[in-house]
Amino acid sequence: MSAAAPTVDAFLAALAHQRRASPHTLSAYRRDLERCTRLLPLLGAGTLVELTPAQIRRLVSHLARDGLSGRSIARLLAALRAYYRLAIDHGALASDPAAGITAPKSPRRLPATLDVDHLARLLDFAAEDPLARRDRAMFEVLYSSGLRLAELVALDCGDVDLADASARVTGKGRKTRIVPVGARACAALADWLVLRRTLTAEPAALFVNRRGGRLSARAVQQRLRHWADRQGIDRRVYPHLLRHSCAGHLLESSGDLRAVQELLGHASIATTQVYTQVDFQYLARVYDAAHPRARRRSG
Repeated sequence: MSAAAPTVDAFLAALAHQRRASPHTLSAYRRDLERCTRLLPLLGAGTLVELTPAQIRRLVSHLARDGLSGRSIARLLAALRAYYRLAIDHGALASDPAAGITAPKSPRRLPATLDVDHLARLLDFAAEDPLARRDRAMFEVLYSSGLRLAELVALDCGDVDLADASARVTGKGRKTRIVPVGARACAALADWLVLRRTLTAEPAALFVNRRGGRLSARAVQQRLRHWADRQGIDRRVYPHLLRHSCAGHLLESSGDLRAVQELLGHASIATTQVYTQVDFQYLARVYDAAHPRARRRSG
């Protein structure tokens, strides 16, 4: 080894500077590398750069037996590989000992959804003041078009075409897509836009706060929780739940996976396929309750 291995602090500083890594990523990578460092004596190594592929496989097995999820182990391996890339660049390591090592697969968590009755109760509230009418328009658009929260708050007035019942949405990777907007969402938007013109508002933003500035994602979350509590929804309600519900209900009715993929802006159809499992679970419950050959005989 011709050079000293970089410290974890030096690695994280380089990651922040060169790759503009987010504070969340830096914090997660620090926890992962510190976890690895604590386990070095168990693996028989002194430093991270001394780990062999066999020792890293033992590390993965140990973490899995200890109950760490496959997703968390995959992130830990990503942190190790990023660290090893810097060590190689510094001449402290000849090759990546974590290359080709994968995390065990975890069962994929199914997205939670709200049933139609709960959604009707949530969305059908008396909008008696401007902010309530704004909120109803936001929630209708979230559910109607399956938007992500960031996509909703980024909408500008010019992105919505009520005559065409559509909206132009900027999603992940700055990719744009055109999504349909349902009749109830269009009506709620038309109502809100009339009121919005009476406000001293930021000229572009579709949804604004009482001071006229673009509404924040945090504010949308708070308003949705407020209305869920007021409408007697006895579970946690959050913006992404409306997106999940939109996808689940569309698939339940149409079975058109490709159309739902386009609507949600998923790069891969594999991401959308998780909603088919939700639909199957619903089908299985109905089948078990209704099919004569599915019901177990008592006694």
